[in-house]
This record gives sequence, C-alpha cells and structure tokens, in this order.
Amino acid sequence: MLIAWLRAFVFTQIVEAPIYRRALGVSWPDAIAPSTLTHPLVWFVFPLATRILGLPWLVSMAAAELFAWLAEAFYLRARGVPLKKALLVSFVANAASLSLGLVSRAVFGAP
Repeated sequence: MLIAWLRAFVFTQIVEAPIYRRALGVSWPDAIAPSTLTHPLVWFVFPLATRILGLPWLVSMAAAELFAWLAEAFYLRARGVPLKKALLVSFVANAASLSLGLVSRAVFGAP
C-alpha cells in the first residue's frame, strides 16, 4: 500500500507542482507543499472513513477531492495568495491531477 501511495504521490506532484509554480511564481518547494499536506490524508484517511461509515467510493472520492481543493486553497491563502486566485489555482491543479490520474489508471492501471 505504501508503494502504491508513493507512486500516486509522485504522479500528483508531477502534475500539480508545475501548475502551482507557474501560476503563482513560487519556488519548487513552495509548489510541492500544498499537495504534500493533503495527499496523505486523501490517500489514507478518506478510504478508512469510507469503510467505517460505509460510504460509496464515489462519495468518498468527491469528499476527498473537495477537501484537497479547499485545504490547498486555504493553505495558499495563508501564504498570502488572494483568495480567488488560491481557489482557482488549487481547483485547476487538483482537477488536472484527478483527471490525468483517472485516465492513467484506465489506460495503464496506475498510479
């Protein structure tokens, strides 16, 4: 499970970090930080909560992605990014990694 998470985490960073870096003009460490904070929770906590609460996978995924989008946006806001821009950039980054991740999983079986 840890190897699967690491693959998904690296994939997420490959997609999201350049978006954050380009859109916000930040350093690589600052571009990597938002999803570094949310990814472990999305990967480990949300599936556990899904099993405990008996939620359908789609509901859990939607909640996890909503959490990642808003948590990353508010992290950016706390770092001085205007709220509208933080919400937009976080949405684009998370939508890109979710979309490409689902396509990659359908085509290649990973991440």
